[in-house]
Amino acid sequence: MQIDVIFKIAAVGIIVTIVCQILKKSDRDDIATIVSLAGLIIVLTVVLDMIADLFDSIRSIFDLF
Repeated sequence: MQIDVIFKIAAVGIIVTIVCQILKKSDRDDIATIVSLAGLIIVLTVVLDMIADLFDSIRSIFDLF
């Protein structure tokens, strides 16, 4: 597993947390929710890409297709 992917996910989490806290302090709870959902979608796309690579590796190892 590549360590840079973990750092990218952690960086997205830290940035989203800071932005959400700033928005909540300025009474922008609705925008803070949208920012947190956007961060979640970004992380999920990274994780889904990693899962797709895993399935490709498994497929090539076992010569399934």
